[in-house]
Amino acid sequence: MQLSDSTYSAIKALCEQGDDLVKIDEFDAAKQNYIAALRLLPEPHQEWEAATWIYVAIGDVHFALKNYDKAFKCFSNAVQCPKGLGNPYIHLRLGQLYYEQGYLEKAADELARAYMAAGIEIFMEDDPKYLEFLETNIEI
Repeated sequence: MQLSDSTYSAIKALCEQGDDLVKIDEFDAAKQNYIAALRLLPEPHQEWEAATWIYVAIGDVHFALKNYDKAFKCFSNAVQCPKGLGNPYIHLRLGQLYYEQGYLEKAADELARAYMAAGIEIFMEDDPKYLEFLETNIEI
């Protein structure tokens, strides 16, 4: 199944606006754009590939705001969407979220998945504590 061109264009425009808002730290406004984009998807949302990146975008907003419970829900949804499972970025964020919530065994597992799929580079834009933690669990 594919989205209609008009629906896809509207979703893409809302997400691009959200991305622009994130760049200027307008996280709440960005989140509203992403949620509006998600609402344009036919039910069930998780059957659409667009839902994968929309959930990631919403999750990243919550991650930036340190709303780890909400971020975790978003990334848990994203991993269940098309092309979510095995996506190194989604596994990176899940690992970071498990780490922040004290679930270190699960954190190590998810961070290792991200490392095995994308290498050390995926860790370079985030706090080095996640890579340092992973290095205590696997040999890099």
